[in-house]
Amino acid sequence: MKKLWIVISLVLLGSIGWFLFIKPYDYRVSMETKTIPGIFNHTLKTWSGSLGKSNISQGKDMNSLKQTLVFNDSVFIYDYTVTPVHDSLSEVEIDISYEKSGPMFRMANLFGQTDFEKRSKNTVLNLNAILKEHLSSFKVRIEGEAELKSTYCAFVELESSQLQKAQGMMSNNSLLSSYLLENKVGLNGLPFVEITEWDRENDQIKYNFCYPIVKSDSLPQDELILFKQVDQKKAIKAVYNGNYISSDRAWYYLLEYAKKNNIAVDPQPVEIFFNNPSMGGDELKWVAEVYMPLSENK
Repeated sequence: MKKLWIVISLVLLGSIGWFLFIKPYDYRVSMETKTIPGIFNHTLKTWSGSLGKSNISQGKDMNSLKQTLVFNDSVFIYDYTVTPVHDSLSEVEIDISYEKSGPMFRMANLFGQTDFEKRSKNTVLNLNAILKEHLSSFKVRIEGEAELKSTYCAFVELESSQLQKAQGMMSNNSLLSSYLLENKVGLNGLPFVEITEWDRENDQIKYNFCYPIVKSDSLPQDELILFKQVDQKKAIKAVYNGNYISSDRAWYYLLEYAKKNNIAVDPQPVEIFFNNPSMGGDELKWVAEVYMPLSENK
């Protein structure tokens, strides 16, 4: 019996020592979200950017992120680990640390709910509410393998964050449409965006905003407007409904679909837009077809 009490005491002392001196975080929160890791990743970065005193960095992959938040000159670290459960559900584990944490700080957390714990819970609840609101604003349906048809187009080259993609389109729409109208160039399809570079760690893209046109040998030259042939490509396809600001959400679903089905793809999606945003209306009825080309280096 004496030995048993010694063992219990050692385990208890070890646990207390680990909690006060070794544990790599001060508080842990877990939550479930009805989305995939890529969309959580991008939404978290966007939300973090809106907070002001917040910086975020990506870990070894899209499933891990570290956020530094400042509240009243106090610095807190949020470590996010996202684990996919299935196609539309992920578990998120958030380890939260106080920059000036120590044994006394952790002891206070052990024996009662502190302002640190309350703030941590409220921050996570705020994030969860933002995420739920965002997820209700769009729909993505995967249709599987398809072919992206060839076309000839007039286009402008652009570069921005993913979030500013739609703004870039709107800013250059009048440039393209005016040129085509003034030069009596015939349209030959719906406007589309062709992603040429996608920096997923920093959410930055380079892309071509394109209008399909009737090919002609006598197209007037312009410093900003270029022309090219887009070749037919095999791809996997999704249908997106929602505001085109968030149409890149379909990219993540396509990448997840490709990974699950062992399909090699080039992460240079193409989006074809069926609606004119300036006409307004129910955004969930706006349609975009999104294609992720199959890799030619299988």
